Amino acid sequence: MDNSTLNLIHAHGSVRRYKPDPVPASLIERIVAAGQRASTSSNMQTFSVVAVTDAENRAALAELCGGQKHIIQAPVFLTWCADRYRLERVCQMRGYAHNAETVENFLVAAVDAAIAAQNAALAAESLGLGICYIGSIRNNSARVIELLNLPEHVFPVSGMTIGYPEQPPRIRPRLSQEAILHWEEYEQDQDAALYAYDKAMIETGIYNGRQVDVPGKEGEMEEYGWLEHTARRTSGLVRAEMLSVIKKQGFGMK
Repeated sequence: MDNSTLNLIHAHGSVRRYKPDPVPASLIERIVAAGQRASTSSNMQTFSVVAVTDAENRAALAELCGGQKHIIQAPVFLTWCADRYRLERVCQMRGYAHNAETVENFLVAAVDAAIAAQNAALAAESLGLGICYIGSIRNNSARVIELLNLPEHVFPVSGMTIGYPEQPPRIRPRLSQEAILHWEEYEQDQDAALYAYDKAMIETGIYNGRQVDVPGKEGEMEEYGWLEHTARRTSGLVRAEMLSVIKKQGFGMK
């Protein structure tokens, strides 16, 4: 059975090349309104989004995010934030002391921001726009906080470029449900699914030119794919300063 919503979801691909055409503010407002309709814990709506269209500010964000050119190219950059700043004011208005001292309080806000962002992403794609999530907004989170003038109890969770795609995005395969969907209890034996996905990703050509010598066997080339690429990314220490920045923003993390 044809389903337009499912078709849209399955057609998603990250867009990293955009046309110069501006995106009207009214369209961004519609997209954020869709984000606001997302599920939110206890209706607290502990997220905010900062829209940046100024070219100089986008260039500054691009530098903070590792020099990604599509941040400069895309006419709009959204920063999705975990936000308990409003709740502090709510507590003041009603004579309570605001509590942002636990990991749970931060997680609630971060999850709210992520769910809202995904709603907004689908809304943007339904309107003919393309998006790309920018996790590297957290590479220099303290400087992003300063650039966007984020108050205490607000933390940038993810960035998002938005614009009209220069060409349709390439849709990558995903892991099979053998690795993702578990019935009744977690299935730990996922090797067959991982090897199959590695092969599928290699066949897309995304890793062409990334092969390196096999450690200890110079001159022998390994088959570089999703397994090797992902293992390298997850074996290193990244953004080690983030906890201190989160605490500096007023989240206790107890």
